[in-house]
Amino acid sequence: MSHEVANLTLAEATRHAPFIEYARCLDASQRPGNHVGDWPEEGLFYPVRVVDSHLEGMPLVHVLGFQGEAPYYNAYAPHRFELMYTVWLN
Repeated sequence: MSHEVANLTLAEATRHAPFIEYARCLDASQRPGNHVGDWPEEGLFYPVRVVDSHLEGMPLVHVLGFQGEAPYYNAYAPHRFELMYTVWLN
């Protein structure tokens, strides 16, 4: 995906591309003080979409279905997650 997203739902993600990636949270520490919204738990698996961030200049992991406010929305640094599976929906 070449565009940025905020609070992407599972339905919206699969409308853009017919797959879902699953990742395990490796690091839920050091939550930013100004983060408002959902936060992942270490060891749990989440449906995600990796999206290139034009602001950060790197790929960010968006947890599908999570809700968050600006500036982070539901985007997390890639070091916090380990991509495990890709499920194609065709």
